Amino acid sequence: MAYDTKFRERVLSFIDKGNTIEEANKMFGVGTTTIKQWKKLRKETGGLERRPLERGHKKIDPVELEAYITKHPDSYQREIADVFDCSDVCSI
Repeated sequence: MAYDTKFRERVLSFIDKGNTIEEANKMFGVGTTTIKQWKKLRKETGGLERRPLERGHKKIDPVELEAYITKHPDSYQREIADVFDCSDVCSI
């Protein structure tokens, strides 16, 4: 679950006032590991905004695939799979 930035600030403000992480855990119902991660995030970035997800492609780079299809619009799926060294079976 993603917590709102304002809520994160309230939890860390509670700790900054001299309370422990365990007390914050009981008061706000947030796991101690999560609170420690928030403290680390605030220390590293100066804020509590969620970091953007950095996801890579699994097998085929979508930009390369689009470029290939633009160049070869009449290619069969099996031909594209051969070029990108993957299966031509679609698993949706």
